[in-house]
Amino acid sequence: MITAVEKRQAISLEEFLASPETKPASEYFNGEVTQKPMPQGKHSILQVELTSAINQQAKSNQLAYALTELRCTFAGRSIVPDIAVIRWQNLPKDEEGEIANRFDRHPDWIIEILSPDQPMTLVMEKILFCLQNGAELGWIIDPQTQSITVFQSGLPKIYRVANGDPEPLPMLTGLEEWTLSVNDIFGWLKV
Repeated sequence: MITAVEKRQAISLEEFLASPETKPASEYFNGEVTQKPMPQGKHSILQVELTSAINQQAKSNQLAYALTELRCTFAGRSIVPDIAVIRWQNLPKDEEGEIANRFDRHPDWIIEILSPDQPMTLVMEKILFCLQNGAELGWIIDPQTQSITVFQSGLPKIYRVANGDPEPLPMLTGLEEWTLSVNDIFGWLKV
């Protein structure tokens, strides 16, 4: 017996961008559309707290702005990082001088928070793509292992609560004076 397998037809980036948004958001790469997993409790707390902490450090001196679930379209791909940190000078503006709705560039710092059963490989590939296209820094936060994998130039480095890593995490250039450790971040989960 032969079973027919239906193959999805690839769509263009323009077709994807013209289609209605999904909840949770969908992303586009190489003709394929994938939907992000629905965030859960730990993911949500880490996303809210980290975004707020980054903005407390970076907004007042107009260094950068951390935005959640922001669609970034660049280099033939459209992604929606959990947190996209954009340098102040790279924030797109509309005709009124307000922040634009479309972001046609890479984030300067991309942060992804793993959801249960989300494949790390696909998230890692997204961060590496951003780094290859101009991003300075990428983090993968894994609530299950209480670890943060940091991507910059060179090899990634893993920081783990289990190791008691008090070492400050690498930050976007200009925020080096800010010390934040893996223990600080996962400490936000205690309510």
